[in-house]
Amino acid sequence: MFDSIKKIFSSKELTKKIIFVVSILIIFRILSHIPMPGVDIVSLKDFFDKNQAFGLLNMFTGGAMRNFSIVMLGVGPYITASIIFQLLQMIVPSLEALSKEGEQGREKINHYTRIATVPLAFLQSYAMIALLRNQGIVIEGNTFDLITNLCSLTAGTMLLTWMGELISEKGIGNGVSLIIALGIISGFPMQLAQTIAVADSTRIIGLVIFGVLGLLVTASIVFINEGERQVPITYARRVRGNKSYGGVDTYLPIRVTLAGVIPIIFALSVMVIPSVLAKFLEQAKSGWLVNFGSWLNTTFSNDVYYSIIYFFLVIAFTFFYTSVVFQPNQIAENLQKRGGFIPGIRPGKETSDYLVDVLFKVTFVGALFLAVIAVLPYIVQAMTNLKTLAVGGTGILIVISVILETKRQIEAQLIMHKYDNY
Repeated sequence: MFDSIKKIFSSKELTKKIIFVVSILIIFRILSHIPMPGVDIVSLKDFFDKNQAFGLLNMFTGGAMRNFSIVMLGVGPYITASIIFQLLQMIVPSLEALSKEGEQGREKINHYTRIATVPLAFLQSYAMIALLRNQGIVIEGNTFDLITNLCSLTAGTMLLTWMGELISEKGIGNGVSLIIALGIISGFPMQLAQTIAVADSTRIIGLVIFGVLGLLVTASIVFINEGERQVPITYARRVRGNKSYGGVDTYLPIRVTLAGVIPIIFALSVMVIPSVLAKFLEQAKSGWLVNFGSWLNTTFSNDVYYSIIYFFLVIAFTFFYTSVVFQPNQIAENLQKRGGFIPGIRPGKETSDYLVDVLFKVTFVGALFLAVIAVLPYIVQAMTNLKTLAVGGTGILIVISVILETKRQIEAQLIMHKYDNY
């Protein structure tokens, strides 16, 4: 371990990148503690403590939402815009063609994504402020105050997006992912301190169980995250003149968690809608609307119902997103054009059908794993009876994925540094 750290800091270029990344992340943590005016902080924290969906959203912002900070939306609107454009690439032919133009095409799509982030951040800011106003948490102000708050929150999101892109360009790792991961990690010490402050014999046992479960979950996430099904591919040998080409045996990797954490983010976004809708309906003048809002609030406040719906939504979105990003027909067609085939499987439709079958089996395992990870906080709370300590499996999954990806990039930089010295 110490040898690895020594190698990292032996490279001046890599050291500069790490210092740059740390500096940007420190600025992010400072911004997350700068509050917006006109809010009852005590009522706001109580609101997030009592609502599971908003509690998870707050986790992704590192507590910035709970502090009503200028960066309370985090990079959420940017992620939403990125997901929208990923889906549009499969539907809109012009965007699909643009994505195949290499680096220049990807830059244009990223530019469109940034533009789309602005209205999304503005809309999400308005929805959050309106919801908190209905709850009496945000003080009612004039139109100028509302516009100022909306512009400030939108600017905060764009600032974080720019900082994330700076990290990706000049630092090490994926900037947006590092910001999300730091936000998740930063909330853990406060939760641990709150748990220890009220610890008794029962809670100490709960902490031990929590620690053991944490180690098991971490190990399983690493194992599943690195897992893949390797489909063997053979390229036919071709002879041109006195030279032969091809004849290579390789494989097509199909990751168990091909969709990553995107299905969980989709499901979480859907689960927030009933809670937001319930808060608005409870303020309505019509009696049946108030009753319907109360029913929605009661139903989605129940951990059992919430977990069951959340569980099946994650599975559904995993299959949906995987079907969007992995196209068996297109892969089978490309293999046939390049003279590749799966041993024992005919090229064309049979290859496509075989890939569909393999993909379903692998995705089913990955979907079940992601669904269990998504509802893990409620399982852990039921087993340990620790309401103050709820680091979700989703958060652990994101943090571990980011650490593994950053580790790979650091190792690649060290290899480049090694070759440069020769």
